[in-house]
Amino acid sequence: MRLLVVSNRLPVNVSLADGQVHFTQSTGGLVSGLSSYLDSLGGSASGDVEYVWIGWPGLTVPESLQEEVTSRLHADFRAHPVFLTEEAMDKFYHGFCNEIIWPLFHYFPSYAEYESDYWQNYQEVNGLFRDAVLAVAEPGDIIWVHDYHLMLLPKLLSEELPETPVGFFLHIPFPSYELFRLLPTDWGNKILEGLLGSRLIGFHTQDYTQHFLDCVRIQLGLDVVEGWIRDLGHPVQAASFPMGIDFGRFNNPVGLAEIEKYQGSLEPILGGLKTVLSIDRLDYSKGIVHRLRGYALFLEENPEWLGKVVLLLIVVPSRIGVGHYRQLKRQIDETVGRINGRFGRIGWTPINYQYKFLPFEPLLAMYRSSDVALITPLRDGMNLIAKEYISARADRTGVLILSHLAGAVKEASEALIINPNSPEEIAAALKEALLMPAEEQIRRNTIMQERFRRHNVVQWSGNFLQRLLPEAGVSVGESGRSPGPDILESRPQGLNQNAKAKLSQSYARARRRLILLDYDGTLVPLAAKPELAIPDAEVAETLDGLASDAANDVIVISGRERALLDGWFGGRGLSMVAEHGIWAKEKGADAWRLTSDYANGWQSKVKPVLLGLSQRLPGTFVEEKEYGLAWHYRMARPQEAERLILKVSKTLQPLAERWQLELLQGNRVLEVIPKGVDKGKAALEWLQRVNYDFIMAIGDDETDERMFRILPAWAYSVKVGEGHSLARFAVAGPAEVLALLRGFEPERIEASQTPQKM
Repeated sequence: MRLLVVSNRLPVNVSLADGQVHFTQSTGGLVSGLSSYLDSLGGSASGDVEYVWIGWPGLTVPESLQEEVTSRLHADFRAHPVFLTEEAMDKFYHGFCNEIIWPLFHYFPSYAEYESDYWQNYQEVNGLFRDAVLAVAEPGDIIWVHDYHLMLLPKLLSEELPETPVGFFLHIPFPSYELFRLLPTDWGNKILEGLLGSRLIGFHTQDYTQHFLDCVRIQLGLDVVEGWIRDLGHPVQAASFPMGIDFGRFNNPVGLAEIEKYQGSLEPILGGLKTVLSIDRLDYSKGIVHRLRGYALFLEENPEWLGKVVLLLIVVPSRIGVGHYRQLKRQIDETVGRINGRFGRIGWTPINYQYKFLPFEPLLAMYRSSDVALITPLRDGMNLIAKEYISARADRTGVLILSHLAGAVKEASEALIINPNSPEEIAAALKEALLMPAEEQIRRNTIMQERFRRHNVVQWSGNFLQRLLPEAGVSVGESGRSPGPDILESRPQGLNQNAKAKLSQSYARARRRLILLDYDGTLVPLAAKPELAIPDAEVAETLDGLASDAANDVIVISGRERALLDGWFGGRGLSMVAEHGIWAKEKGADAWRLTSDYANGWQSKVKPVLLGLSQRLPGTFVEEKEYGLAWHYRMARPQEAERLILKVSKTLQPLAERWQLELLQGNRVLEVIPKGVDKGKAALEWLQRVNYDFIMAIGDDETDERMFRILPAWAYSVKVGEGHSLARFAVAGPAEVLALLRGFEPERIEASQTPQKM
């Protein structure tokens, strides 16, 4: 497999001096983040994955040098250039991208300049990127397109390379429909259609994902179900993937001596003062002036801190050719001057202001030397600086003050969360941060560091590509099923006598068999309460019969708790999977094993929301599990329950993102479980162990669709009940399931194969 990464900029900049071509490393969150992932491929089990990075080299290269630049980028950097003229880059980058899309998507609609020639140029440049990709693309490649500069590119590529999986990730916010509709209709339609050329579209948060789906549904009139967009001829899913950082690079950096040297050089400047760090690129979305006003209010309301605290204000130059940025720079300069003039005195300046780019070592030194990080964007896709600051605190002290409008806030609930439009909230948070005991700092930061360690940039990239590959038909297990919209479009066929005969023949001929069985609604009917759905003697005898055949691996794979499954099926020669895949117990094993390191402790935050649902709708109740919660509405009117679910999902989504949880709707139940848990992954463990020549899976709801999805095309997948499904076949209910399974008893198999006398 080869990965083609496509972004506006290459990870290296090309420069020309004295007729010579020079190359230097680019900077920025996307470049450093993706570079970490690509570097990781060489030292992992995926070491056979090659990559090529495609993008603009950073300047207009004369035609006479283009061949040399291309050759050196190929040979030394695994990169391929997209050459653009200065005029094209000006109208594309400074024009459409940064005078239309950037302000609109960051909720500054009054800053947008809707120039038709900008739009025309945006289309043309996306076409040039398409041509560059086509020049290097080969069969078997995977293409990952990045960010708002290239929103038309996925469709352009899918038209030329229909068999090649294309993914897209947006690194900035996606706005609500009320803002998106401000784009001229034709422009907005083409942007949405361009993105829908992808198989998978990723966003930092569920809010941005939902905004995109709202625009697709309202503006294009397409049907959207659970993140899948229908009627496009190929499966398209939109989902959230919060971007992480290279945790180890900040927490345990190489070249520590050089960093400590920079820290030492800061000591005379800081002079024993409490230090508040503010570092951001020059941009109106970052709320720099707002945080300065909050800091001024803090000094005004807390005169005892005069002479004891300093704000290290680092502003990184950016887009100085754009009018709004020049105006912002002047406003920052003037505000800093007023604050220093009003509160400063001989020997103490309230703000140490630097307007420059910081290399990695000085940046890390500032992270390690600052007592507080003040990060107050008015809107931000993620904001990796927040994660970098916490990760760099090797002693786990320090306080993060973070805007609730930054995407990172979903994963940083232990920070002091503020509204950046409120100077009062900023001032109060500064006082709380400066007075916070070290023990409390360490408690909060330990939690965040562990979260950022687990959900790092390598995991982010890997999660996206793992989701993209099955959606593209590149999947473990030779799956011949198309995911996504097929769930909505197809109905499984009934198991008629002819199908049953073929099933029996396949079973009889097989040497190794895998049988995956859901429990509730499959082996037993749904009951008013889960504890009433107890397996009867017929269920026990049927499973005993299957398990007694040494050729069979029988797995009961359920959302139930492990203690219940153990009580019912322990010692019967079965394997069991509990809580949708969190726990597993092999046949013959004495103990259950936890299949991964899942988050716990979040139930107390989510349970009150579900209990509130039960109070609003009689006949519903909450079931608490070891690693999950379930809201059952088996005895309630389903229409009312589903209407409430739509509302409560928006309430639960921020908690779900913060704790890496998933809302999973089953058969008359809404479950909240750790993200990444599903029956498909659990079943895959068995599929990868043995070369089975007979596989059958039976289930009744959406949780089982994930199990059907990973099966080979020839497997016998059976949906219990009515409705659309990925399963090949369907039966009416648990009674039919048991009859089907009893049909595998040796005497019945023999009878089914005996010719009938006429």
